[in-house]
Amino acid sequence: MERSRILVIDDEPAMLENCERLLTREGYACTTLAEPSRFRQVAAELEPDVIITDLRMPGTDGMTILAAGIADDPSRPVIVMTAFATVASAVAAVRQGAFDYITKPFTADQLLVTVERAARFRGLSVENRSLRQQVARTIGNDGILGSSPVLARLLEQARKVAPTDANVLITGESGTGKELVARLIHTHSLRQDRPFVPVDCAAMPEGLLESELFGHERGAFTGAVQRKDGLLSKANGGTVFLDEIAELSTTLQSKLLRVLEQRQMRRIGDSRLIDLDIRVVTATNRDLEVAVADGSFRQDLYYRLNVVHFLLPPLRARLGDIPLLMNAFLSEFATTARRRPPEVTAEAWAILERHTWPGNVRELRNTAQRLVVLDTDGRITADDLSGALKLGVEAPQENPAAWPVEYARAQDEALREFRATYVKRLLELHGGNVSRAAESAGVSRRTLHRWLAELNASAPKERP
Repeated sequence: MERSRILVIDDEPAMLENCERLLTREGYACTTLAEPSRFRQVAAELEPDVIITDLRMPGTDGMTILAAGIADDPSRPVIVMTAFATVASAVAAVRQGAFDYITKPFTADQLLVTVERAARFRGLSVENRSLRQQVARTIGNDGILGSSPVLARLLEQARKVAPTDANVLITGESGTGKELVARLIHTHSLRQDRPFVPVDCAAMPEGLLESELFGHERGAFTGAVQRKDGLLSKANGGTVFLDEIAELSTTLQSKLLRVLEQRQMRRIGDSRLIDLDIRVVTATNRDLEVAVADGSFRQDLYYRLNVVHFLLPPLRARLGDIPLLMNAFLSEFATTARRRPPEVTAEAWAILERHTWPGNVRELRNTAQRLVVLDTDGRITADDLSGALKLGVEAPQENPAAWPVEYARAQDEALREFRATYVKRLLELHGGNVSRAAESAGVSRRTLHRWLAELNASAPKERP
């Protein structure tokens, strides 16, 4: 891992020498500067991750450096040093944007703890910025966010199928983005300049849905005061997307089958046939094979619709996409609210990644909106998520007294338990191949090997 670069500014050579010795010993790349007026030149060349500056210096003082540092890079933490007698000035600096302050004389631990927190904050800021840039590159990907291999393969296959006229069936849990994939198929098809007409088959009663799909003539039924074109005819030449197709009644299933076979339809109350040239894309969160077996869905219609089948993965199968999606949604809602997107702490990321997301991407998006609306300090912490998500972590019942009541320990144990289960299932899925498992999870091989080493080290040893 690349060492964090620290720039220390002070007019006292002894202080600079002491800070450099302590920070270098801890593995930081430390540069010292005794001429505060050269701050901007040195910072531009060095690009430090953390700046430490004394407040009281001749010429260019610490407040000037603080203001310049924030202006050049708002995400780079600045730590101010001050004598005990001028703590009020340090507090004022924090209010002006300083990350933290330490009072002289300070101990080695005080310096190192403060710098470690600042370096961690900087790392998260850089990571979030990188994710947002990735979002900006991915946002043109037909509106579908994600870089996990399982999603990338599915989207590639969808683009290959798009130029054909084959009917497509999209299945998957609620909230996985079935309509987005349907729109992608239409956008990359030869019908892209023609209408894309979505229909929610579960949102209307049978009588109204039939009228919406096929249209009706004036006087066809009570209340039909004028002729109405149906959604199927409005989609003529384009694509009709029938969402929740499993909710169609058997009567409407028969009529839809006739449309697919004959490429013609009739308005309700009309004897004339209307020629149709449409592509049909359908979606459901139910298992249609089970519905066919229990008689609630026609087998012949199922085969007509299921020419090409895409099964969308749930969010828990593409954990590597969670940071990308969350940052995209936070940016979206923060822009709407005219504020900066909040930063997500490492503890909060751990919680987000171990949540099972039963509502998938839709649940994640709603969570992001709620977090932005309730944000007051520009940061999302574990406490912010405590009321927003059900983590499914319970204390062991066999010995409640042994369960750690300290929050940090309980969180670490919950994360360790989740990681053990996740890594085991991941390796089983890929036949023990670490490279493929790491690629699927969106992490490096080195990270996966480290997880395995940590899990092996914490596993109970068998007695001989």
